[in-house]
Amino acid sequence: MDSHLSLIDQSVDNRYSFWAREALDELTDNFTITDPSISGHPIVFASRGFLKMSGYSREEIIGRNGRMFQGPRTNRRSVMEIREAIREERTTEVNLLNYRKDGTPFWMLFRMSPVFSKEDGRVIHFVAVQVPIVSKKHRRNSGVSFSEDSGSGLREIVFGSCRREVCSDTLFALDRVLALDSDSRGLEIEEPCEASDIEKQSAANAISNVLSVLTHYSESTGRLVCAKRCSLPETRFISSSLNISLGRIKQSFVLSDPHLPDMPIVYASDPFLKLTGYDRHEVLGQNCRFLNGVDTDTTTLYQIKESIQTEKACTVRILSYRKDRSSFWNLLHISPVRNASGKVAYFVALHMEEGCKNHERQGLSPEMRQLSAIGAIKIAVRGLSMGVGSSK
Repeated sequence: MDSHLSLIDQSVDNRYSFWAREALDELTDNFTITDPSISGHPIVFASRGFLKMSGYSREEIIGRNGRMFQGPRTNRRSVMEIREAIREERTTEVNLLNYRKDGTPFWMLFRMSPVFSKEDGRVIHFVAVQVPIVSKKHRRNSGVSFSEDSGSGLREIVFGSCRREVCSDTLFALDRVLALDSDSRGLEIEEPCEASDIEKQSAANAISNVLSVLTHYSESTGRLVCAKRCSLPETRFISSSLNISLGRIKQSFVLSDPHLPDMPIVYASDPFLKLTGYDRHEVLGQNCRFLNGVDTDTTTLYQIKESIQTEKACTVRILSYRKDRSSFWNLLHISPVRNASGKVAYFVALHMEEGCKNHERQGLSPEMRQLSAIGAIKIAVRGLSMGVGSSK
């Protein structure tokens, strides 16, 4: 758990300067920032406005997936639209019924946009803005009018009208669990609240505000981000959809791209980072040789090189080194991963510390765990290479 929280902290702190969090906290907009490269696609930042609107504390939200705010009458087609936007790495905007901590439902305009790495075009984060929707009926009854710059004031409106439209006596007895990858079946809302043009403009302005802060505070770290993908056309990267799929595989592994010079790592799992002690940004773009040290057997290294050249799997026992230069015996399995057309898209390298008690408690042999992980990785890559969101 501690290592997972550390990855979440690093998601913001390693990409942006120290002052970024303070600048984000000064924004009056309701928004969250999520990281698709971390297992579970968790929230890594939540604004003060969002916390006030939802009723949760920051500690209750950070590290959780956005599905925690959905409930039994959240429109599943809207959830699927969000899922597809993540898959296609694009901006989306939907009217969505969410739930506060106390269980009360409210309508909001949900607008989400990706944040890209300027260096290689990968999606670094998603910014999701939530603007409460005030129904037309409530606007007429209250006599409320809005100006173009009244976005932050929308949070203070009482959502009574929308709430009455969706509440029922049996509402809270229903199951509130709804995953982002659920299908389109389920309860629908007959009379959803539609966002006004003012609310849509407020959401667009909020996204612009957040992206402006992130862009500015990435400059001092030299790890620039941008609102649009601005990498060279030949650059290859892991799509956020594949990132999320791979994040569900709880094994220590990396993916390397054999089509790029020096075969760099393009994906590193959380368990791999925990095993080696490196941060994600220190691993991505590097060749796996950074794990080698003075006592690493060169014969074993040649065996690995030969398996890659012949596009065949191999398993070796090799002495590897962590970031702190402590060594461990690494039960390393390397295998090619082919896309839907049968061509090698990546090489996966599974790293397992010999004699690790955590592995022994799982009850499976190292070979079985390796085969299970390899199978899951191949399914994820092949599935996405046939789907809309593939980067291949």
